[in-house]
Amino acid sequence: MAGAPAVCSVFFYSETEGEEVDLLSDSLKKLYPKFLFSALGGAVISSIYSVVDSVMVGQYEGPLGAAALAVVMPMYTIIFSLGLLFGMGGSVCMSVERGKGDLRRGNFFFTVSLVCCLAATALVFVLLSVFGRPLLVFFGGEGETLLLCEKYFGVLKLGLPLFTIGQFLSCFVRNDNNPVLATASVLAGGVFNIVGDYLLIFVFDLGMRGAAIATVLGQLLPLLVLCGHFVFRRGKLALRFERGFFPAAGKAVLAGLSSFIADFSVGVLCVLFNNRVMHYLGGGALAVYGVAVNIFLLVQSLSYGVGQACQPIISENFGAGNGERVKKVFFLSAAVSLGLGIFSFLLAECFPLVLARAFMKTTPAVEAIAPKILRQYCLCFLLMPFNVFLLYYFQAVLHATSAWIVALVRGALLSGLLVIVLPLLFGGQSLFFAMPITELAVFAANLMLLFLFSRKDRNRAKET
Repeated sequence: MAGAPAVCSVFFYSETEGEEVDLLSDSLKKLYPKFLFSALGGAVISSIYSVVDSVMVGQYEGPLGAAALAVVMPMYTIIFSLGLLFGMGGSVCMSVERGKGDLRRGNFFFTVSLVCCLAATALVFVLLSVFGRPLLVFFGGEGETLLLCEKYFGVLKLGLPLFTIGQFLSCFVRNDNNPVLATASVLAGGVFNIVGDYLLIFVFDLGMRGAAIATVLGQLLPLLVLCGHFVFRRGKLALRFERGFFPAAGKAVLAGLSSFIADFSVGVLCVLFNNRVMHYLGGGALAVYGVAVNIFLLVQSLSYGVGQACQPIISENFGAGNGERVKKVFFLSAAVSLGLGIFSFLLAECFPLVLARAFMKTTPAVEAIAPKILRQYCLCFLLMPFNVFLLYYFQAVLHATSAWIVALVRGALLSGLLVIVLPLLFGGQSLFFAMPITELAVFAANLMLLFLFSRKDRNRAKET
């Protein structure tokens, strides 16, 4: 019955363990690690093959190839962000409805989100086909670099539906209690992409175009793996049409907006950072920033993993009214995210030169400036994983407005403002304090929101 507490459970048959999992009553000591390790495994695999992709292109095309990938990266972010917008938002709404015991309404959110994702994908494909070159120029492409960008992006845009639908389905399959399959899809795509990169770039001598072909084909395989969830009927997802399409679509978009903003803002911020670092500090500092942002993306990806692991469990129990179980998952995830932040911070602070040498062939000039830049920038790691986790938590309990406002401030507004203002006031080196200051401010805002929400919940409990 819609709106009633859940009296029936939603199950997942684990192909690897041969047992059923119940999000509403299974021991969190077993349930939470299953989702956590699957999500973190997917994050690590995805990050590793992205790094390998950059290294191989850089080895074949040289600095121009690396620069071209940096220019294309915001485009890549736009494509992936669409899948997150509808995938995360729709799957959160679906899980909440399932927690209430309304499977049909949950599947309606899946249907609405799928239609919206397909429509948005078609629209963006047309826009990128028409305005692709001007956007590449806007993001910094010129001369030989622009030619390489067009080689890469000309192939990449053809695979746009694979990227968005794959990301979309991954969110829903995970929330349909199949995190193992979601991770397996990432693993399949990652391995294929690494092997395909080597063969197409070096063996078949296709260079930049070969890298793009490998990336697109590397998205086809995960999509096929995810389709197995439907072919073998491992979950409860199904198409369901009913009235109220547009209100449901608005609710799903609002729920997923913070994930979209957080991911999309990375590309925007990288463009702004690249421009300012080059203007104030030159090519050597830009090279070190390239190392810093690669490490940042890895840590942020792992932070996404923590959020994605807890979100299905929290959403379904929130819908079922299991407040104590939601609290337990919250504290488990908070501890993991804070631990991840401390570990990442200590690694960067203690071994900055080791990290710099791992990502590039350094020069004495670069080694002279790398430790200071990395130590300043990587201060943000202390709080960043916790801030990212809270975005997912706010989504999971339907505080979507708070989630997307915080994501916007963190991802573009405050950080972008600091990138512009800090060097004007304190010199170019202060650029690298932009992210630590941003994360500290967002951390304070998040604590205030948590306090306000918990007080509202207590007052609501007293009234009932």
